[in-house]
Amino acid sequence: MPWNDKFECMPVEKLNKLQIKYLKETVAWVCERVPFYRQRFEKIGITAADIKHTEDIAKLPFTVKNDLRDNYPFGLCAVPMEEVCRIHASSGTTGKPITGPYTIEDLNQWSECMARNFWAAGIRKEDIFQNAYGYGLFTGGLGFHQGANKIGCAVVPTSSGLTERQIMLMKDFGTTALGSTPSYALTIAEQAESMKIDVRKLPLRVGVFGAEPWTVAMRKEIEERLGIKAMEAFGLTELSGPGIAFDCEAQDGLHINEDHFLAEIVDPATLEPLPLGEQGELVLTSLQRRAMPMLRYRTKDITRLRREKCACGRTLIKMNKISGRSDDMLIISGVNVFPSQIESLLLDIEEVEPQYMLIVRKKGYLDHLIVKVESKKEIYDAGPQKRTEIENKIKGHIKSTMGVGVEVNLLEPKLLTRSEGKAKRVIDERPKN
Repeated sequence: MPWNDKFECMPVEKLNKLQIKYLKETVAWVCERVPFYRQRFEKIGITAADIKHTEDIAKLPFTVKNDLRDNYPFGLCAVPMEEVCRIHASSGTTGKPITGPYTIEDLNQWSECMARNFWAAGIRKEDIFQNAYGYGLFTGGLGFHQGANKIGCAVVPTSSGLTERQIMLMKDFGTTALGSTPSYALTIAEQAESMKIDVRKLPLRVGVFGAEPWTVAMRKEIEERLGIKAMEAFGLTELSGPGIAFDCEAQDGLHINEDHFLAEIVDPATLEPLPLGEQGELVLTSLQRRAMPMLRYRTKDITRLRREKCACGRTLIKMNKISGRSDDMLIISGVNVFPSQIESLLLDIEEVEPQYMLIVRKKGYLDHLIVKVESKKEIYDAGPQKRTEIENKIKGHIKSTMGVGVEVNLLEPKLLTRSEGKAKRVIDERPKN
């Protein structure tokens, strides 16, 4: 059974009516309390009364990341600060950070969404959950902590980093469930191997990973090296954090918590809504949030939505794993390339490790992609001729699959910097105009 079958298994028609009710309330709430939204709605002549069907959400304007930056820190907050009980924020590496204020009610809703995520992953009260997400302004650490608390399991709040210590505690405490970014899960696996500790023989049995795009191939790599079931948590700081969507035991798409979030897919070029099943940009609207509701937030994540019967019994709509981000897409020799596509192809090559970096440079008038990837130790030690052979193998695999030519540099093992949080996979060295 799901954590909350009343909502997770609700008949679709009833769920749709609930979404309309919450959407009307949210539109009225921000119109009354947030000048930014009120002015935009007045300009186009929209009120909550115009929302009669979920499709009517297309009448509302989009919200984008720059809107949050322009109204930094609390210009989009819908409650007085005395009602705010916590504030999270993004890293702010590309400008002002994105802030996320929460009321007590918001935190309770967030905990509920994360509890559903954990329960679907198979985590129960008797589990020992090691939380290797960073604590602090980042939503991952405390978001996961709250979900584990809601389930009632013991939490080991290690935060990220100190990898040898993570492994020691995992062994000594009998950790059964792990939370981290997928790239850090691989760092743990690699470190354990160098410590001569076989994690696969420990009680650890499941991990819940998110905060960065990762492919099915990466999931299989994590499962094999840690000896666990690797489950997913999807979310964004702008819409409260992790817990928006989650894996179930079928691992065939992520269920969106539809009583809390209304999802759309739009064409990233025209911004027109696309039919169910077509790939495009994910747009999300928060339906119950009080402190800072987001209306039609453009996530830039590329995916597709599916409404179908799931073996787990949940009726919640599914989204495919994120295939890339519209703002991360590279155009190499006229071909659209997402970093996740390169990752998936690299993981087809048994002679390399799942540690890579993509460098984008200008070569004349064209964009040039350099793929740097670590080799297995025995391959690197075999000498330059063997390394060249594997580089050509990778180049051929990428060319035949994607039709794009790349430069490949096979690196010595453990040369690339390991991630303790979100992995940085792309370095853009093209001159800025």
